Amino acid sequence: MSEPLDQNGPGRARFLQVFLAQRARMESLVSRRVGCRATAADLVQELFLRFWRRPQIEVEALDTYLLRCAGNIAIDHLRSENARERATDGLCGSAFVSPGSEPQAALEIDNDLRRINAALCALPERTQQIFLLNRLHGRTYAEIATSMGVSPSAVEKHMMRALEACKASIADGAHGRWRPRLGGLALSASLMLAVALAAGVHPRNWLDDFGADYVAAVGEVKTVTLADQSQLTLDADSAISVDFAHGQRQVEIRRGAVFFQVSHTGAPFVVKANGGEVRVLGTQFEVRRQGDGAQVTVLSGKVGVSAAAGEAQQLLGAGQQVAFAHGSAEPLRSVDSESQLAWRQGWLSYYQVPLAQVVEDLARHYPGRIVLLGSELGERNVSGSFPADDPLAALDALGSVAGFKRITVLGRVTLLR
Repeated sequence: MSEPLDQNGPGRARFLQVFLAQRARMESLVSRRVGCRATAADLVQELFLRFWRRPQIEVEALDTYLLRCAGNIAIDHLRSENARERATDGLCGSAFVSPGSEPQAALEIDNDLRRINAALCALPERTQQIFLLNRLHGRTYAEIATSMGVSPSAVEKHMMRALEACKASIADGAHGRWRPRLGGLALSASLMLAVALAAGVHPRNWLDDFGADYVAAVGEVKTVTLADQSQLTLDADSAISVDFAHGQRQVEIRRGAVFFQVSHTGAPFVVKANGGEVRVLGTQFEVRRQGDGAQVTVLSGKVGVSAAAGEAQQLLGAGQQVAFAHGSAEPLRSVDSESQLAWRQGWLSYYQVPLAQVVEDLARHYPGRIVLLGSELGERNVSGSFPADDPLAALDALGSVAGFKRITVLGRVTLLR
């Protein structure tokens, strides 16, 4: 006996009941075939949407039928992945260009990247948007389809079109010249796609933001006033959580940097960041997360800094700074704290600091991604003062001194090499 699935009748309710009961088995089946639990969950959700959007179907033994469909959608996915691999052959290599590469090879790479950018910019706006959502923001096809109101298969077609355009743009630039597999075509496309758009892609800071009480967006410096009248200034792309329970004022820096002006109430005020603690003794200061640790800079007053909870404190006064990571702290150093904290007025100032640190700060004010190609480049020391609201102008100024080039793709991905 077949069961009709109509838009409003009992068949639809029955389908939902059976689907939810079989979901775990379907995801397990698909996961075994595609080798990825996250992908399996996406594919099973896609299967649900395919059925749910149909006005009417008739199905016998619905539970068995759903399992069979899950197996088929896994096979379809594997076939499409194979097709994508063929379309992007050479686009996902792992080769890199060092600063000492031959000039002609470096010129070819720059030209290829510019051709890729031109090819992507010539695509329809929706194709560009889908490409960026997937490669820049790490969204799955199913997520993109839901947010844009299209089918996952339509998303895949847009992605295939974008990748084919990248491949064709490099092939056209070769003018029939043969290139080694790890040179030219493979290399430039790997830099553009595998490194800048895929290697570090993840949904931007959603987990930090989910548990935060206050968040400053990319490019936004935000000032908040806490219940005790303490004022906190969050640097761009920062997130904090606040806990005033149990007779203690506590702030955790989940991401970014915060400047504190703490009011005196008699209750302890503690700032936590990457395992370390800062105890306020009456002061104005900044705490900035860096890598696996943090950096504390005092503008006025004093703070006590512990590299790990329960460890002995170091006392910092005005114009002093300390960095800590993995439970140990570096020696105190004297700094121009006014200059280092000028981000509150919209300026980023540096003196002989690694380029990687400057890029990390500029990225807080850039709506896309900034990618350093090569660790040696990131280790070069640079100096300067730049307006925070124009990261690309700052990079151009630094590039003229530090000797690197900037290429921006689709206005959202900036490569430095």
